[in-house]
Amino acid sequence: MVLPIDINNIFSVNESSFDDLCNTVFQFQYQYNPVYHQWVDLIDSLPSERKIPQKIPALPISFFKEQQVKTGNWQEQKIFESSGTTGMVTSRHYVANLAIYEQAFLEGFERQYGSIQNWCVLALLPAYLERENSSLVYMANKMIAMSSHSESGFYLYNYAELANKLAALESQGQPTLLLGVTFALLDFAAQFPMQLTHTVVMETGGMKGRGRELTRPELHQTLTDRLSLPAIHAEYGMTELFSQAYSKSDGRYYCPPWMKVFVRKEDDPLALLTEGTGLIQIIDLANIYSCSFIATQDIGKLYADGSFEVLGRMDHADIRGCSLLVL
Repeated sequence: MVLPIDINNIFSVNESSFDDLCNTVFQFQYQYNPVYHQWVDLIDSLPSERKIPQKIPALPISFFKEQQVKTGNWQEQKIFESSGTTGMVTSRHYVANLAIYEQAFLEGFERQYGSIQNWCVLALLPAYLERENSSLVYMANKMIAMSSHSESGFYLYNYAELANKLAALESQGQPTLLLGVTFALLDFAAQFPMQLTHTVVMETGGMKGRGRELTRPELHQTLTDRLSLPAIHAEYGMTELFSQAYSKSDGRYYCPPWMKVFVRKEDDPLALLTEGTGLIQIIDLANIYSCSFIATQDIGKLYADGSFEVLGRMDHADIRGCSLLVL
């Protein structure tokens, strides 16, 4: 198996080259990914035909719970696992090359926030640190190392220490990223309200039975009030993907160039929209050795410029540890 494209071409893709690259990745994964191949054959009578991106079949995300979704024959460097409630079958993402994942999340972040080396990265991810195979913890750990700031690090439930650290960084005028799971951010802000000027607070979702579920506007209003911030930022990613979208102020997420979102009608999974409300479908070209075309169980609203909101979860969908709050 020979990779049909240079990995750097994925991260340098633009609007004019996206469709061609999509078709190259689709044909590669159709040929070498047996799980995806079987799925495409079930729903597409002309798999070898050139397609616009929204016509490329998307693999239901539930397949990651039941199958090894791998393009090619290789020994994985890592297996990322999703979180879930006790007894729930979790998703497993087999990773051929961790360097591609690192490049995806680093370049995705730096497009929105500038060089990671300018930031002090504080990660408030208690529930995830207790798990060995969290892709979110892996990403946060690498970002902490890449930041090169001596105060970067993880926090569990030591909120007083975190509050003291933030106060010291604020007094220095140090740009700081506080990346946190939702329930921990709420608990921290309730116990240690403070005024943050040089800190970006970024929630990753995740209440998972930790209290009354809030709408995203309620959550962000609570945190902005307690931390005296103009806005709460957010990250949208999942175990089954390599790339993340970011929201800075208006609740809308923006993708890097190698990632694109569509929405599909709930009653017709083959009918995709380039604008409107439906179930989120994602193209993540960085996910080259797994599957780049994923049908999620998240409900979203897509805008004409390609940005999107997440409105909740499809009825009867499994609760995910990183799932966003239901509206």
